[in-house]
Amino acid sequence: MPRRRARRAAGRPQQGVVAASALLVLLGLTACAPNSAQGDGDPSEQPAAGYPLHTGIIATTFWVGEIFDPNASDGSQMISTYDGEWFAHYGGCDGDDSAGSCETEARSAANDYFPNSMTPLLNPFYLDLPFDDVNDPAAFARRAEVIPWANAPEYQGQAENSSVSMMLNRWVKLIKGDRVCYGQIADAGPGQYNDAEYVFGSDDARPKNQKFNGAGMDVSPALNGCLGFSSLNGEDDLVDWQFVEESDVPPGPWLRVVSQGHEVQW
Repeated sequence: MPRRRARRAAGRPQQGVVAASALLVLLGLTACAPNSAQGDGDPSEQPAAGYPLHTGIIATTFWVGEIFDPNASDGSQMISTYDGEWFAHYGGCDGDDSAGSCETEARSAANDYFPNSMTPLLNPFYLDLPFDDVNDPAAFARRAEVIPWANAPEYQGQAENSSVSMMLNRWVKLIKGDRVCYGQIADAGPGQYNDAEYVFGSDDARPKNQKFNGAGMDVSPALNGCLGFSSLNGEDDLVDWQFVEESDVPPGPWLRVVSQGHEVQW
């Protein structure tokens, strides 16, 4: 049974990674282009069909290889709730390890917000949300009832199969000001693991988590840079977000390397 992380958790990989040669210049879409380049009007007025928009959510930053608390069983991003070898499967530290520890780093649009000194084997545009549909018993028990896509063909007959996650690698649209970016779920957290009312609710409920300024998600350094966060590792940045189907994800740097699969690797 995987260790539970108090702050975060992240992606896994039996996911055959698909290297998509995304023609990022097509349609004049630059990395993390302002919303006006992806559609007219206020982003909050354009929710993806079928999935509610969550507004004003505190987002903190986490990264593969981060040691959040070396004395805690859940204080390491060497693993995720879905992958016991997340660090190795990702390709190493998603940041700067030149000083002997894995630290986050600033990302630039010129490099598509990718790591500055390593090549990721999984999508560097990743995040977590506080619903662990595999390792939290209560969340697992009700996942078929609360996850909107639980009856999709790819999950048919998997409700009782703890080796398959219905959350892993799902796509999320994130909005901050005039920036719109996309990422894939790679872990669960922060702080809570069965907050279905916030994650899937339609009434814009606040996260149950009270830690880290009440954060409702963690985002990767790539998303931190893409969204223009005020700090590399702060607790004050607000985002709006919503689930989207893969077919609705537009061209962008988030499609250069796409994480695939839903199987848990523990």
